[in-house]
Amino acid sequence: MEHEAEVVGVGAGSAPGGDVPAVVLGVRGEYVPIFVSGDQARSIGTVLEGEPFDRPLTHDLLVEMLTEFGGAIDRVRIDDLADGTFYAKVDAERYESGEPERFVFDARPSDALALAVRVECPIVVSEAVIDEAGRPPDSIRFGDGPRDDS
Repeated sequence: MEHEAEVVGVGAGSAPGGDVPAVVLGVRGEYVPIFVSGDQARSIGTVLEGEPFDRPLTHDLLVEMLTEFGGAIDRVRIDDLADGTFYAKVDAERYESGEPERFVFDARPSDALALAVRVECPIVVSEAVIDEAGRPPDSIRFGDGPRDDS
């Protein structure tokens, strides 16, 4: 079973070597933190904050090229977690002669999420991933305190 998620924040999590950037998904009443590189965190964060770059970033370029060739991203899936590594898929399609042709691409979760926030497509997370990586909302802090959704 899959559950629709949303990106609720981009921040940093504590790790033995120092802070590590993370994208936090809200799904099924829990938070799922996914650690990413600093570049990926900035790529996702700037879109969420509505701050454009002077020139397109790689994810912007990919979306523009896909669109120019008649394709679209339908959704992204965070569908597996093995040995602490998340796995993702990008579901896309294009129309040729009025008929849809569907594609599934393996992707790093950070790339999939960077694309999803740009095209505003659904993000879904498998139940198994949530069961393993989900955290109660009060266990993740944003800014100086716990997240407050009220």
